Amino acid sequence: MSSKPAHPAPVRHHDHGTWLVQFTDWMFVVCPRCGGRASVVPLPRLAKPKYFSALLFQPRRLTCGGCGAVAEWTAEERDAGLVGAVPGGTEDPFFRRPLWLQTRCAGRILWAYNEEHIEALAAYVGAQLRERYTSPTRSMFARLPAWMKSSDRREEVLAGLTTLGKLARLSAPADRSDAAYERGDRPRHHGSVLFRGGPY
Repeated sequence: MSSKPAHPAPVRHHDHGTWLVQFTDWMFVVCPRCGGRASVVPLPRLAKPKYFSALLFQPRRLTCGGCGAVAEWTAEERDAGLVGAVPGGTEDPFFRRPLWLQTRCAGRILWAYNEEHIEALAAYVGAQLRERYTSPTRSMFARLPAWMKSSDRREEVLAGLTTLGKLARLSAPADRSDAAYERGDRPRHHGSVLFRGGPY
């Protein structure tokens, strides 16, 4: 006799306040030289930040394993502080390059920074019950567009996230998605300033 319940329990998702900034520690972008997959990461000499928000001020390096392109980014200095990057949109917040992980989905563009970001989105989209344990002010999931949250679009969005997962394993210029191009939809700065005192 089977001990399994007649109706499986619905998949739950618990939102404890995940920020989009948590996924900016590394990301895939389109290389400015060859059009293949490049990576954007903090400079290797830097210690892991104590707070996620510090990721938006850390100096970054863009590297492409295909053509050898290298570039560096540092936060803009203003008065006695540093102006941090602002995450969101289909461009990376540091070099303003198109994200490598983009695909067309439900008549829109579905994007992610890296594989960890894809997994987090898939866990949320695939859940039948979503519980929030934090203020929605900064929560990444609370800020997702309605079409990604809709149960009617669940299978379509999950299929799009699967496509992004496949793109994450590809790197040649010919592998580039037809959606991975500039759109100028990067959010504007909102007075994001960190006063000096860190190791940068």
